[in-house]
Amino acid sequence: MLWFVLRRLAAGVVLIVAIAVLAFFLLYATGGDVGRRILGPTASADTVAQKNTQLGLDKPALSQFADWASGAVRGDFGRSWFTGQSVSDAVTGRLAVTLSLVIGATVLTAVVAVVLGVLAARRGGWVDTAVQFLSVLGFAVPGFLVAILLVLVFAINLDLVDPTGYTRFADSPSGWLSSILLPVIALSIASIVGVAQQVRGSMLDTLRLDYVRTLRSRGLSERRVVYGHVLRNAAGPALSILGVQFVGLLGGAVLVEQIFAIPGIGQTAVSATVGGDVPLVLGVVIATAVLVVLLNLAVDLLQGWLNPKVRRA
Repeated sequence: MLWFVLRRLAAGVVLIVAIAVLAFFLLYATGGDVGRRILGPTASADTVAQKNTQLGLDKPALSQFADWASGAVRGDFGRSWFTGQSVSDAVTGRLAVTLSLVIGATVLTAVVAVVLGVLAARRGGWVDTAVQFLSVLGFAVPGFLVAILLVLVFAINLDLVDPTGYTRFADSPSGWLSSILLPVIALSIASIVGVAQQVRGSMLDTLRLDYVRTLRSRGLSERRVVYGHVLRNAAGPALSILGVQFVGLLGGAVLVEQIFAIPGIGQTAVSATVGGDVPLVLGVVIATAVLVVLLNLAVDLLQGWLNPKVRRA
């Protein structure tokens, strides 16, 4: 197991380095006149040139990348060109906000999707039909429309929660929960139906296997057969798609944060990209890549725990 973890971590490091190189040179190719964007159109050419020199933009691309990489390996990702704030501080603070949304949406997705998938597989009939209909509806309706509808109904018409803004957990746990409730639901809708479909299909396939009939013939209760054996064996494919959905939720958080005015990593990524703030964009990219690598490792470990065949492989 230790060797497996080390191999996956080594592969993750290689992936992160490749992403960093690709992101840097793509940003370099589309950077434009950064000094002019920082100082504005009224700044003189000499002042703009001095600013570009101060930022190291007069150096060749390889030299700029070497300077950034030498700091990054020490944990120093530089400072924002526009605000002067440390990239590490800017990303860490905003990432915690986004993770509260994404993790909340992932937990909600897992719970609701498992319930719907198991009910659809066990009951069939109208329950299965309803789950199938909700799946199609969830994929068809854009997430931003769901978010706007939730704001109109629960925040504006019913006045149950605030329509926008974010409250830190340390300031008020109840206020924090109220501020992330609608964004989490908006993020979860499409993920729930996708995972529920996977759980349903895996449950139906597993219920047809011979060992399930053997368990029933031994007198085990249906509840123990379904939840103690069938669901555990069917959870592997659902867990894989849940991991994919987590990555998708990181991307979906960008739009949701804009709608609900939440100061997460999505807003930071958009503003930094539009402004050409290369150090901040790279910080966001690296943080996201590290999250994805760690998530994939966690999913692999959970797969091994659920299925001994995976551990042996």
